[in-house]
Amino acid sequence: MMIDPHAYNITVRRGDFEGELCFEARVKELPDLAEYGDTFEEAYQLAIDAIETTAEIFAEKGKAMPMPKDVPDEYSGRVTLRLPISLHRALAEAAENEGVSLNQHLVNTLAYFSGFAAAVTRTRGSSYKWEMVRTTPKRKIASTCSPIRLVHSSKLDPDGGWQKTA
Repeated sequence: MMIDPHAYNITVRRGDFEGELCFEARVKELPDLAEYGDTFEEAYQLAIDAIETTAEIFAEKGKAMPMPKDVPDEYSGRVTLRLPISLHRALAEAAENEGVSLNQHLVNTLAYFSGFAAAVTRTRGSSYKWEMVRTTPKRKIASTCSPIRLVHSSKLDPDGGWQKTA
């Protein structure tokens, strides 16, 4: 069976690896495979070659080559959760104390703890567009009350600025 190495999910990133600045290529379907090159293109091509070589070795040994995985291009943004009643109550009360909906409180909390910050940018005219911006939390937040709590909440004022509410 012939494989298409370009169908595999290859990630190339630049970084400092063992004291050397170079590009690392990894293949999602083959987690132990890593190739390094001086350029993006070189690392990518080495990963393609490694996929082909791995397929040949697997075929010689009678092993099945992992198939390329389909990565969903779209997400609905909708998640359904089942929570213990006590956690649901605690989250709803925290949202009420912050003056936001339970949904917004959950989004704020998840965004904060996953390292994302929500940003609102004004588009042409007076409409607003939500964007998720990847950030790295700078410090740990210690809470003596609840294991999950909204640390900061802001509301957009009519002029497009931020009003701090917490």
